[in-house]
Amino acid sequence: MSGAFPVQYSTVLSIGIMSRHRISEDREKQSVEISDEDNDGSLPQSYVVMRFDKNIPDATLEWIVDKIHTLRTNGGGELLVLKQPYKESEGVVLHISASTIKFLEAAEEMEIMKCDKNGVRREFTVSSLEDFLPDGMHVDDFLTTAEKQKIIKHELENIRALPVEGCIPGYPQYTLYEGQSILHVCLVEHLIKAIYPLHDVESLKKLGKRWYATLFDPQPLEEIRLYFGEAIALYFAFLGFYTAALVFPTFLGFLQLFVSHETVPFFCVFNVVWVTVLLELWRRRSNELAFQWGTIGMTSLDEPRGNFHGRMGKDAVTGRIQPQYPRWKTTAKLYFVSIPIVIACMLFASVFMLALFWVEDYMKDLGTPLAEQLMNLPSIIYSILVFIINVKYKTLATYLTNWENHRTASQFDRHRVIKLIMFEFVNTFMSLFYIAFVKQDLEILKTQLATMLIVQQAINNIQEVLIPLFIKKYTQRTQQNISVSKEVEDKCENINSREILKHIPEIRSDDTRIAEAEKEDLMDVYEETYDDYLEMYIQFGYVVLFSSVYPLAAFWAVVNNFVEIRSDAFKLCKFNRRPFSKKVKDIGAWQKAFEVVGGLSILTNCGLMFISFHQRKDAYFFDQLQWLVMFVALEHCLLGIRYLLHIAIQDKPEWVRVALAKKYHASKQALKNEQLLKNRGILARKFKTVSSRPFKS
Repeated sequence: MSGAFPVQYSTVLSIGIMSRHRISEDREKQSVEISDEDNDGSLPQSYVVMRFDKNIPDATLEWIVDKIHTLRTNGGGELLVLKQPYKESEGVVLHISASTIKFLEAAEEMEIMKCDKNGVRREFTVSSLEDFLPDGMHVDDFLTTAEKQKIIKHELENIRALPVEGCIPGYPQYTLYEGQSILHVCLVEHLIKAIYPLHDVESLKKLGKRWYATLFDPQPLEEIRLYFGEAIALYFAFLGFYTAALVFPTFLGFLQLFVSHETVPFFCVFNVVWVTVLLELWRRRSNELAFQWGTIGMTSLDEPRGNFHGRMGKDAVTGRIQPQYPRWKTTAKLYFVSIPIVIACMLFASVFMLALFWVEDYMKDLGTPLAEQLMNLPSIIYSILVFIINVKYKTLATYLTNWENHRTASQFDRHRVIKLIMFEFVNTFMSLFYIAFVKQDLEILKTQLATMLIVQQAINNIQEVLIPLFIKKYTQRTQQNISVSKEVEDKCENINSREILKHIPEIRSDDTRIAEAEKEDLMDVYEETYDDYLEMYIQFGYVVLFSSVYPLAAFWAVVNNFVEIRSDAFKLCKFNRRPFSKKVKDIGAWQKAFEVVGGLSILTNCGLMFISFHQRKDAYFFDQLQWLVMFVALEHCLLGIRYLLHIAIQDKPEWVRVALAKKYHASKQALKNEQLLKNRGILARKFKTVSSRPFKS
């Protein structure tokens, strides 16, 4: 892709570059020539599209656009802005890009990891640009499209309100405080209706052929990472790893059909070993990928997220001016407000579910014809209300996590996911716990588990692929039918349109980027990886919590996941807008969530074994106290085995630990050598040694 810029931008760009903080001498000496304008003077490549509300006042629009392209010293983003021909029905649509110099400087500031000529992945620096450019590569092609889009989003999120900006012009009710992200305010207040990166059609086609269009080939994780970012690539890596591990319990589940039906004790022990080994090996695998992708060193002191707010001040680690917010305030909000609210919601959901069972039992006891006809009514009401409550609770959890004001995106995601997981666990598994340990009806438990697992997975696949495919086909036909009338309307709108943003270059009306932006604007928004992980988390709970009662659960999970990998990939490539690339080092709170379910599986399966033996006719030779003692002893032994496996399996493989040690040693030696050269220079200037004087005969 070319980093071409219009002739009318050259003056503005030169002033902007000269007015910025001076590029250091080592950058000026680099031999790679960076050109910001092609010979044909074409407009810059579009990377991010921003669509405004149709009724936004001109003054507000001018202010926002000025913040986007003005200098950083004045609180701007120093980005390049183009506009589509104005249509009253769509509002103002901007295409945002950046200069080559801006991309490179931001890449260094964001500590983007790239492979140098020797194949070593390390932090990119402008001073060593030549070391990163392979022979024959143009500097414009050095950063991937996903990296450029992430840089633009980073710069947009860090356009923050200055002390003198108390509100958004034209909207005095939308107050601003120093350091607040202007982009976030505009999105929350719907002044900006949408912001999304554009797809790279050719790259997407090549990726699709190697991904969802194949049945048994391994997933192209590196290509997925380069196009969609580390967060999505890590999800698919986890999904593939987990699906492969399910082969073992699937084999044993089929073996149980032909050998013996009294397999509860065996599956109880097997689950503990399998779940622990699975999660520990995945931790190793995720650390391998994080090292290869250059994200293993992420900490809570990394770059603050765009919505993080506080008083602007000097960062203690980086020395840059960034928002500062006391950690104790976030902690106090979390423990004294958010957690009590979450617990109250969980208690409400539990009581609501128990009330459903009590009503059903009461109607069964009545035995009247009317009661039999209304037997399914409580379940129907419960299903509808649970759906509504889930939507409202998701909004509440997001609001609370935003209000807590966590510094980094990984911290925000972790605390939000924990709130959502706790509530989803109660909603999903509480009914199974009630059937298993209150009613103690293992046959109903088996039937309910099989029904929930198979039906829910089938519904999810229909919702994710078949329904969007049908809607897409229907939408395409509808658009074809109205295309002629729309062209006439567009011409009328263009003739009578108001003139705004006169100083912003306009894309030609026949430019293919306009059609592509309009097409992608109609696509579904990909809501990160939360829903995908949640689906796997619920399935994992079905498989391990009660698998000793229904060992074939693993088989249905494998069938679903084989389809899930390809359906999720197809959905991402065909139906969804391109998500912004997101850097992660692991699966975050989901790792702990899976580990908690793995630990609970010891208690549930031991409890099921206790109930199973206690209900057998030949169990009379043990009284209830003896059964309880055996249950506690077995449960403690299995917990001990789990702990030993956790210790025995290292979090990082040996080669990753050695590579990290080498990297630390090399950086330490580089600092020592730099300090040594500096010390020698100081001593040479201050002291004249005998050996330094010229010899006289």
